[in-house]
Amino acid sequence: MIPFVVRRDNDFLPNPIGQGGWGPTLGGQVVGGLLARAVEGHVPEDDLQPARLTVEILRRVATEPLQVTAGVVRSGSRMRAVDAAMTQNGELVARASALYLRRGVQPDGEFFTTAVTLPPIPAEPARHDESVPMFIRAYGTDEAGRFQWQYAGPRFAWIREIRDLVDGEEISPFVRAAMAVDVTASLTNFSTEGLAFINADFTLTLSRLPVGPYICLAAMTHYSDAGVATGSSSLFDAHGPIGIGVTTAVANFNFDADRKYDGPPTPG
Repeated sequence: MIPFVVRRDNDFLPNPIGQGGWGPTLGGQVVGGLLARAVEGHVPEDDLQPARLTVEILRRVATEPLQVTAGVVRSGSRMRAVDAAMTQNGELVARASALYLRRGVQPDGEFFTTAVTLPPIPAEPARHDESVPMFIRAYGTDEAGRFQWQYAGPRFAWIREIRDLVDGEEISPFVRAAMAVDVTASLTNFSTEGLAFINADFTLTLSRLPVGPYICLAAMTHYSDAGVATGSSSLFDAHGPIGIGVTTAVANFNFDADRKYDGPPTPG
């Protein structure tokens, strides 16, 4: 399948399939995935756990060549902090900060957490539609004529990446989680009237890395007032919980839920 981006020297060349639902700009899952990929390159040790990634989308990212850089901010005996930046036409368009913590002995005792009952991992079609960026199964309302999340009730999403982020590269568990968590914004910000909030940032926290290709998000909270919103989700793999997603968003009214990918651009 067509990848989200192609590497050419120091540039990443996005394909139109990477566009989100807010117009001809890159979706947050691609932005977050590329920043996480850059961060990960500075942490080769297996015992350092990516515990937090915060991605700030400072400008709309065009489907044009872009660059991503990263560097270690601080490294200690039990942690490492890494920052990453995405630029386009010489301007900073997105940035990320990540915190890695060294794994160790798990404390004894029982801990409180909100119980969540997930829908089962869905069956997939024999052949995926080239016009959709990923495999995603939304759960929510069954009311005819409404998108599953367009109601005031519980909603979920099972996700599996079906194409390369960067052409020819396998997506790591951390990058896969960083791509999936972007769905927190639409998952938590849909109302009975539709989606009218665009996310300005998102944060992924992980107690462990996902195992296997599937990640589920469960909407936990939405709070908004005067056009500013916050939302949170819990993330799971097929074996149980892995972390939390948080997003902040601002009111926006041009979301296109029916956007389709029309194929790669014609050369020439």
